Amino acid sequence: MSQSDQFVDEVSGYLDQMIPTATDDELFAAGYLRGHFDLAVGTLEVAAAPFAKPEVLAQVNDSLSQAIANGELSEPDQLLVQQLWQQLQQLPA
Repeated sequence: MSQSDQFVDEVSGYLDQMIPTATDDELFAAGYLRGHFDLAVGTLEVAAAPFAKPEVLAQVNDSLSQAIANGELSEPDQLLVQQLWQQLQQLPA
């Protein structure tokens, strides 16, 4: 398993494990972030070039920055999503 595959699996597993015990706000943040994460991974996979964790991080950061600049999230929601994203970036891979 490649390093990028391991990271993708770690993030997906982390988000899946949140579902039974997360608050409504945490579920919102997880769902919102998962959409950006899955889009980033899909975009990198379509490019058909090898990629690693740094490329995934950069793609998600760009996507989140654009969404925030477009006013997609209130300030409290931005904080929730950014806090969760910081946690996910620390996962091994």
